[in-house]
Amino acid sequence: MKRTKQNKTPSAILAADFHLREDQPFCRTDNHESAQWIKVDFISALQKKYNCPVLLAGDLFHHWKPSPYLLSKTIEHIPDQFWTIYGNHDLPQHSLELVYKCGINTLKQAKRLGVLYECHWGQEPSKDKIDNILISPQFQGKNILVWHVMTYQAKTPWPGCVDPMAGKLLRKYPEYDLILTGHNHKAFVEQYEGRLLVNPGSLTRQFADQINHKPRVYLWYAETNTVEPVYLPIKENVISREHIENKQERDGRIDAFISQLDSEWEAAVSFQENLNRFFSHNEVRDSIKDIVMNAIEK
Repeated sequence: MKRTKQNKTPSAILAADFHLREDQPFCRTDNHESAQWIKVDFISALQKKYNCPVLLAGDLFHHWKPSPYLLSKTIEHIPDQFWTIYGNHDLPQHSLELVYKCGINTLKQAKRLGVLYECHWGQEPSKDKIDNILISPQFQGKNILVWHVMTYQAKTPWPGCVDPMAGKLLRKYPEYDLILTGHNHKAFVEQYEGRLLVNPGSLTRQFADQINHKPRVYLWYAETNTVEPVYLPIKENVISREHIENKQERDGRIDAFISQLDSEWEAAVSFQENLNRFFSHNEVRDSIKDIVMNAIEK
C-alpha cells in the first residue's frame, strides 16, 4: 500500500500489544523496562501533539495481574484518550468472565483508560454492534472494529494454522472501514476496496526472532481512510540469541549423556548406584551432574 505524507491532523493513533512488564525478557541486553517507557512516552507526546484518541488492539500488559508498581508506572506514562480491548495476556485464564480481576479493569475504574465494546480475545464481531469509538466526530462517520485476533498476510505463520488471513477478514466484515488487530507481533497493513486492516505489531522486541522488527504506531486519517507509520525510538544491538544458543548447547550435552547411559546401564543395580558408577567412569560436567541429581531429588 502506498503511503503519502498527510497534511491534515490524524483522527487516531493505532497501536497494539504493549505487553508492559517489569521483568527482563531473556533476549534483551539493555534495560527493557526503561526502553518500554521511552516508547510509551513517545506515543503520549504524539497524542498531545495531535489531540486524538489512541486505540490499542489488546495486550496492554504482559500478565493480567500487574504489580502495584507497574500499575502506578502505567498510570504515569500511558497517553490520554486511551482506549483498549482485552487481549489474551490481559485476561485471567483467558476468560472474559474474570475481567474484574485484571489490571486493565483497575485502570478503567480509575478512569485512566476506556475499554471498547469489542472484540476482546476469543470473541467474534457482533453484527448488531458497530463500534466507532463512541461516535467520535473526528472519525468522519467511519466504522471501526478493534479486535485481538491472530491474522497475517501471505505466508501461513506455522503449519496447521487455522486463523484467518487479513484479506479474508476484510471481505468477511465489509461493514467496517477500519479493522485494527493485535496478537500478531509483526506489523503490516492490508487494503481491500478502500477499506483497511492495520496490525501495528508489538511495542517492544521481547523475543530473539524480533531482531529486525521496527516498533511503530500508525496515524489514521478518517477522511481518506489512510494510514502513515510512525516508528518508535529503538537502540541497535540490544537483541541477543545467546540464551537460545546456550540452551541448545546444554540440551545437546544432556542428550549425549543420556545416550551414553543407554549403553552402560546394569539392570540388576539400583538407579542411584548406576548413576554413581557412570559418573566415576566417565567425564561428566558438574553442571550436568547437578541437573541429574536435582531431578532425582524432586
